[in-house]
Amino acid sequence: MSKASPTALLLNVGHALDHLFLLIFASAVSAMAAEWGMAWPDLMPYATGAFVAFGLGSLPAGRLGDLWGRRRMMVVFFAGLGASGLLITFAPGLRSLTVALTLMGVFASIYHPVGIPMLVERSSRPGFTIGLNGLAGNLGIAAAAALTGFLVQHFGWRAAFAVPSVAALVCAGLFVTLVPHEDVPPAMRTKVGRPVPASVLARVFLVVTLASVSGGLIFNFTTNGNGQLLAERMRGVVEDPAALGALLALVYTLASFAQLVVGKLIDRFPLKRVYLPVVAAQVPLFLLASRATGWWLYAAVALFMVFVFGAIPFIDALIVQYVDDHMRSRVAGSRLAVSFGVSSLAVYLLGPMVKTAGFSALLSSLAVIAGCTVLFVALLPGGDTALAPARLEEARSAA
Repeated sequence: MSKASPTALLLNVGHALDHLFLLIFASAVSAMAAEWGMAWPDLMPYATGAFVAFGLGSLPAGRLGDLWGRRRMMVVFFAGLGASGLLITFAPGLRSLTVALTLMGVFASIYHPVGIPMLVERSSRPGFTIGLNGLAGNLGIAAAAALTGFLVQHFGWRAAFAVPSVAALVCAGLFVTLVPHEDVPPAMRTKVGRPVPASVLARVFLVVTLASVSGGLIFNFTTNGNGQLLAERMRGVVEDPAALGALLALVYTLASFAQLVVGKLIDRFPLKRVYLPVVAAQVPLFLLASRATGWWLYAAVALFMVFVFGAIPFIDALIVQYVDDHMRSRVAGSRLAVSFGVSSLAVYLLGPMVKTAGFSALLSSLAVIAGCTVLFVALLPGGDTALAPARLEEARSAA
């Protein structure tokens, strides 16, 4: 699939919207809490349902993507995301807000097990394709910080949900109009390449699941907590909410380009050789950030987010390397259901943990979790190869 095709462009925009929607709440939580007379740590657990649904919904979404069709599921994704976002916009109270956020999580769960396999179906450079898609997703995270901060300050938190919702509905219409129909669902297509031995596949799936859980915890703690971390540790230096949102957006934008570099590397070198140093670098950086304040804290956040975002493409790359396309959505959905389901605890625990122990304890905990990821990645088969097309078959036979 050409990276400039309407399908590829809309799939990358979909990744940006997926992450943007999931993090609007974290960026707007202070304003929302003020409206309902609460402190932000007490409101944060109300978003837990969205992240639980985001994880558990991946399992049926992946199955439907393979058996019913990925194009159809992506239309449901865009339309459902826009509709649920509008429900959040007009939520009159906490109960309706919780229901609407959870519904948004259900539709957001469709993208990763369906959109990414659809994107890499015919890619000649899957690593770079995944890296570019990851860049798009993380630009959505950056937009959540900058756009939400701007809209909240000038138009209120409800506008922060309304504007992206309209954009998602427009994308649904474009997807229906511009994306070609699938001839047959992926599950009915002919298998390609030699099958991977069951023992190797089980080992890889175990590593993928464990690394996804620990990586997901880190991702959710950082992306949902960085805004409040900057607000606390940069007090007296920068305090304007819109300025803090812009600073955080700059971090996310710069860190996102790490995925392009990683994507190129995993097309050329064995995954394990690239993956290990990326996750290992997170450990000292989280420890450094746990003690930093002011601009030193900002620099530490920028550095650890480079490696947090840089680690994202590896899981999808492993699935591309070891799993045939006819069942990729189901495998991705299974691992996402476990990993995102568990890592959603980060959203529930974030507010109470910071309230009780502070950000220093949180960042130190992230260093420990990153250390666990290093151990999990070390369990990968030692003979895995790069993802360049000429070596995909070699990877399967070597395994």
